[in-house]
Amino acid sequence: MNDSVKVVEVGPRDGLQNESRSIEVDTKVELIERLIAAGVTHIEAASFVSPKWVPQMAGSAEVMRRVPQVRGVHYSALTPNLKGLEAAIEAGCEEVAVFGAASESFSQRNINCSIRESLERFGVVTDSAKAHGLRVRAYVSCALGCPYEGPVPPEKVAEVALLLHEMGCCEIALGDTIGRGNPKSTRAMLEACLKRIPAARLAGHYHDTYGMAIANIAASLDMGLRTFDSSVAGLGGCPYAAGASGNVATEDVVYLLHGMGYSTGIDLPKLVEAGAFISGALGRDTSSRVARAMAASKNG
Repeated sequence: MNDSVKVVEVGPRDGLQNESRSIEVDTKVELIERLIAAGVTHIEAASFVSPKWVPQMAGSAEVMRRVPQVRGVHYSALTPNLKGLEAAIEAGCEEVAVFGAASESFSQRNINCSIRESLERFGVVTDSAKAHGLRVRAYVSCALGCPYEGPVPPEKVAEVALLLHEMGCCEIALGDTIGRGNPKSTRAMLEACLKRIPAARLAGHYHDTYGMAIANIAASLDMGLRTFDSSVAGLGGCPYAAGASGNVATEDVVYLLHGMGYSTGIDLPKLVEAGAFISGALGRDTSSRVARAMAASKNG
């Protein structure tokens, strides 16, 4: 097999914003530099939201100004509204991301509006971003279950994803926000989405709360997906399950992909080093099973 898979590293944004300890800009920039040295080429680096609501994302503009401009390396930033988009444009972003949900309850509690209202807001942001030559990525939360409503019908996920696709979003990341998905439910959700959207426009964003993320990625590969989000060292806990892991660790994803014969362009030992660096800065152990196993093998 000589099939390549795109790994989108979300640790510097999605991961760090869910960590309790704030991180200095210098540390964020060094983490990104280490990820690039490991061969990571797609990095979600910042979030242009109010630091009042997400204090860990303070300094995002400075991060974007300081990250290395390397040929073939692409950065994205979260922009929930026009104000955030304007800040992202000023900081020189080439790709921005918007986030919606397939659950009405989650949409109301997370961004204080209905799904329809959120899509109308995103339409304005998306149009403006495209007018400035920026790519727009979209997230669909609760694609495999909602913390308030329980199971979410696959058709609902497909409906929201299609609307984002029709807006011109270059990629739609389907998020298992609470990590309760399994290969069976993942396949059902993807079957509904793939009837309307090409696999090349979809990405898997699976949380590891119940230890199912790697299995769900394997199932998604069988369904034709070739883009997956992950977070180095498994940064970011799950806000709906105290003490539980959130994002799947990039090290574990890369180990899976390489073992299955896919290419990623990522050097696993260097990636593990990047994970050890940020874990040390946070004063916590890595959540990556692969990183822990490699460390034990080395020390043994």
